[in-house]
Amino acid sequence: MFTISFTAFRSTIHVFSFFLILICSGVLSDSVNSVPVVNDSLTYLWPLPTEFTSGNETLSVDPRLSLTGVGNGGNSTIVRAAFDRYKRIIFKHTNRFSSFSLLRGIKPVYDITTLRIIVNSEIEELQLGVDESYTLYVAKNDGQSITGDVTIEANTVYGALRGLETFSQLCTFDYSSKSVLVYQAPWYIQDKPRFSYRGLLLDTSRHYLPVDVIKQIIDSMSYAKLNVLHWHVIDEQSFPIEIPSYPNLWRGSYTKWERYTVEDAIEIVNYAKLRGINIMAEVDVPGHAESWGKGYPDLWPSSSCREPLDVSKNYTFDVISGMLTDMREIFPFELFHLGGDEVNTDCWNTTPHVKEWLQDKNLTTKEAYQYFVLRAQQIALSKNWTPVNWEETFNTFAENLHPRTVVHNWLGPGVCPKAVAKGFRCIFSNQGVWYLDHLDVPWHEFYTAEPLEGIDDSSQQKLVLGGEVCMWAETADTSNVQQTIWPRAAAAAERLWSSKEAISSGNINETALPRLHYFRCLLNRRGVQAAPLTNKLARTPPIGPGSCYIQ
Repeated sequence: MFTISFTAFRSTIHVFSFFLILICSGVLSDSVNSVPVVNDSLTYLWPLPTEFTSGNETLSVDPRLSLTGVGNGGNSTIVRAAFDRYKRIIFKHTNRFSSFSLLRGIKPVYDITTLRIIVNSEIEELQLGVDESYTLYVAKNDGQSITGDVTIEANTVYGALRGLETFSQLCTFDYSSKSVLVYQAPWYIQDKPRFSYRGLLLDTSRHYLPVDVIKQIIDSMSYAKLNVLHWHVIDEQSFPIEIPSYPNLWRGSYTKWERYTVEDAIEIVNYAKLRGINIMAEVDVPGHAESWGKGYPDLWPSSSCREPLDVSKNYTFDVISGMLTDMREIFPFELFHLGGDEVNTDCWNTTPHVKEWLQDKNLTTKEAYQYFVLRAQQIALSKNWTPVNWEETFNTFAENLHPRTVVHNWLGPGVCPKAVAKGFRCIFSNQGVWYLDHLDVPWHEFYTAEPLEGIDDSSQQKLVLGGEVCMWAETADTSNVQQTIWPRAAAAAERLWSSKEAISSGNINETALPRLHYFRCLLNRRGVQAAPLTNKLARTPPIGPGSCYIQ
């Protein structure tokens, strides 16, 4: 009988052999964009768990790993689907070799044969602030201890999903034995997110992304424990989504082949839910809306004034209400983004019927902008949505925004402190550090950006929901969108998940960079086209031959 068994010495040699190669390659230095000096105390999990302990054993994992569901939600279809999904990831290589071993009469004995998932609640509603905490215990099954094998315990199925991702990252395929191993066992991990909102904005107006590509991005988000996809589906360039109440709106799409049906959108929402990810849709009004008028020209103030939308017509708000009614059937998430940014109202003053309306209402164009935003907010609130608006609305008329408004920062630092001081909730997306289309922003600036900067009061800190990295798509499409997102988005993901104390001490070139290199290579192994980490410009190809772990 063949038994897979490894000592702590072999585990140590395995780690140091890898880094010895890096040292001999002459790639180690002290600069920001280099692989740091070896630190054998690093834990190669991303994002870093809140609390954990490990040992010095190496355990083998049975490719026939079985699932035991316990608790009110342990047998949830979400949990079972996730187990099957991660089993395919973990045993991608092993399944090919296990049949060959059986043909040769080899019957390996494995240390880990069962994954036990305990979920206390049967409720599967996915909303902001859902409990994503979990504990994970990985130990050898000696046939006596009740804590052997792998146990994940969570209050919700979504905590169980996060635990499965962490377990999958502990599993490593060993090419010598052709088996999956867990190093440094036993592991005991207690983990929970620092922020409830950990987002990625995806722009499908500037360039259309096929449904399968969006699904691939959702998969990659789950690997970094991001939990909100902000779907910027519509903008001035194109209107690709179907709105049944106003079926001509998607005449604003680039072509009839670059569209999302209602069924497509529902499929994306359901696909994301299975991975613990909410979809927050955005209808950006009153600016960024020229594409609307291609189906309904009356939404334009005139042929020469195509945005902002016509503030003087009730018809404009009827269309918005119809859109939001239809979209409420698709998007169950409690937050809905109403945009409100970059509104140039000059042509309202030069369009005769709008100018007359302004005079009749005794409104300036700035006041009309406020009128439009607040009326759109009331429509969203009537659909039981909480409105999210870009920060210009707060900067211009904070005192009149609905108190449930979530202020979305983007222009620069200092907005969230002002918003929470006035009692508003805030999402951090400072363009200087968290805009992925800014290719010159390096990984370490994404990593060190702090959503709570300038906020010392603990009650105000709680009003910061979290943050979001933004993938604006003027120069990104299917050919390069994943390379633009990853791995820099992962740097922000750890900032949003891990405790500030755990990731803010020491030299990040020693504590974070080697781990982020490793995570980038993990993404590559899972089929995600994550770009080299330390090139001067993001998403650029390697500058020469070399290992994934040093580029």
